[in-house]
Amino acid sequence: MYTYEPKNGHGLPHDPFNAIVGPRPIGWISTQSRAGVPNLAPYSFFNAFNYVPPIIGFSSIGHKDTLKNIEETGEFVWNLVTRDLVEAMNQSCAPYPPGVSEFEATGLAPLASDLVSPPRVAKAKVAFECQCTDIIQLKTVTGEKVPSWLVLGEVVKAHIDATLLKDGIYQTAESGVVLRGGGPGDYFTVGAAQLFELFRPKNL
Repeated sequence: MYTYEPKNGHGLPHDPFNAIVGPRPIGWISTQSRAGVPNLAPYSFFNAFNYVPPIIGFSSIGHKDTLKNIEETGEFVWNLVTRDLVEAMNQSCAPYPPGVSEFEATGLAPLASDLVSPPRVAKAKVAFECQCTDIIQLKTVTGEKVPSWLVLGEVVKAHIDATLLKDGIYQTAESGVVLRGGGPGDYFTVGAAQLFELFRPKNL
């Protein structure tokens, strides 16, 4: 076993933490500033945390425009990253200055949301309109705050491409979803070849 204490460094060419905890869904988050400027950015630390009500969350490493916009408006949209959108997703993480819309910079068409102000990505096969429920600054075991913020939001409206619903069941393997994990530039997709079924055991 290769063993290390993170506080002393991992001693490897690339931190294995991100690769081990993965692959992960990508938090492609659209927001809008109080002044009405749209923003779009991908976040590697993203996942779902509750069924009813549905709650999703992402972690912002640094106090970025996305976080600032959510603090101002309390709203955001999660957009599903699929293989056909991966280049635009990657471009949207470029360090654009504040006031520049990543929608315009990447050539992505925005689509008005129904219940929140931030637009969604028009070509995204799935989008969740969310209202923020919590913003938590992370801290160490000693209580020292670190410059990372966990943002949680309740999904108040979901949009799903109807072609991904078969007999009412969402088809993950057919969506072309892109997942983050592995080395510095490693991404994954999910296909039918990776699918197997495993049902929960009945009550004993």
